[in-house]
Amino acid sequence: MRHLSRLLLAAATTTLLAVTSAPAGASWDRPIKRGTDTFTIPAKATITLTGHGYGHGRGMSQYGAQGAAMEGLSSQQIVSFYYPGTSLGAVSGRLRVLLTGDTTDDVVVRGRKRLFVRSVGSTKIALPTGPARFRLIAGGVNSTLVQTQRRRGWRTLHTLPGAAEFVARGVLRLETPSGTYGYRGPLRSAPSRGAFSSARDTVNVPTFEQYLRGVVPREIPASWSASAVQAQAIAARTYAAFERTEPGSYYDICDTTSCQVYGGVNFEHPLADEAIKATRGQVVSAGAAPAFTQFSASSGGWTAAGSMSYLKAQADPYDGWDGNPVHDWTRTLTDASFEAAYPTIGDLQQIVVTSRDGNGDWGGRIQQAKLIGSRGSVIASGDSLRLQFGLRSTWFTLSVTKR
Repeated sequence: MRHLSRLLLAAATTTLLAVTSAPAGASWDRPIKRGTDTFTIPAKATITLTGHGYGHGRGMSQYGAQGAAMEGLSSQQIVSFYYPGTSLGAVSGRLRVLLTGDTTDDVVVRGRKRLFVRSVGSTKIALPTGPARFRLIAGGVNSTLVQTQRRRGWRTLHTLPGAAEFVARGVLRLETPSGTYGYRGPLRSAPSRGAFSSARDTVNVPTFEQYLRGVVPREIPASWSASAVQAQAIAARTYAAFERTEPGSYYDICDTTSCQVYGGVNFEHPLADEAIKATRGQVVSAGAAPAFTQFSASSGGWTAAGSMSYLKAQADPYDGWDGNPVHDWTRTLTDASFEAAYPTIGDLQQIVVTSRDGNGDWGGRIQQAKLIGSRGSVIASGDSLRLQFGLRSTWFTLSVTKR
């Protein structure tokens, strides 16, 4: 989870739906439904997988949110349906976002008017105005060098204690190995291996609302119904607020599908901005704390149980609207595909689905299966099968024909 597939939307949009996941150590163990789904595999077989949904299915379905919006549900009604038993609360402040695309140990920004630098939590120091480039890089013992580029290389302007960050109103332009990207909020050079290490990561520190401007358009099409985009804004804001409560790191959340996809200024969209403003500060609350608002592209018509009481398995009547291309899906494999993936079994002879979650068609999502071959057998979880074969979900059945 949290490192799940992204879905290219059909037709007029190329916006990606990202699937988020759980914090380390979370578990979704539930009583499993024992089954006797046994599929005999002849030599040279074609195995057709017929399934529902895209992603883990826990919490909000993004396609379902759009289906619900088209039926007239408000954003609050949408999040109440997908996170039953919760209420709306509020969050404010800033978030520390790890920028994984900046793979160097320095933080390089383009010069601009009213650019400042500071040790984290200290007084700002103004930097010279002009077209220069500036960078932060580890100095001596627990210090950061502030440098500007000259023809003969980098010249040190200041040595600051501890971690340091660039600060400016508006947009900072960060130069990375893959290009230049705009970010709102400070850009911090954060020690990634302890205070005295020269290894540094780049961490953006936007407000929640600034952060969402770079998230929502990458998680859902901004052109969808306003209440669906608003529901995504609430869910994404809450997910980030939940992550901020997790202790023990120099950042709160990353910028990839392992967390939530965040692109900074380059991906902002006016329609998403409207949804963010309309829901300003709103989060889903479980008691006094932000909820763990997982979401995925499509539930397939039935959500999956998660690690929290409000992540319930329930029928989802909104997911199956005509514009959802992954409510149903098929994938064709061969016996040779399984034999290549699990070579210790020899020639594949049987696939036995030993447990499902018990919800929906075929007994629900596969939790475990046994692959039996001429030389042995292996036990595979539904998630490992999904990862191995690039399947859209673990909710599928099989049909077998001889080639």
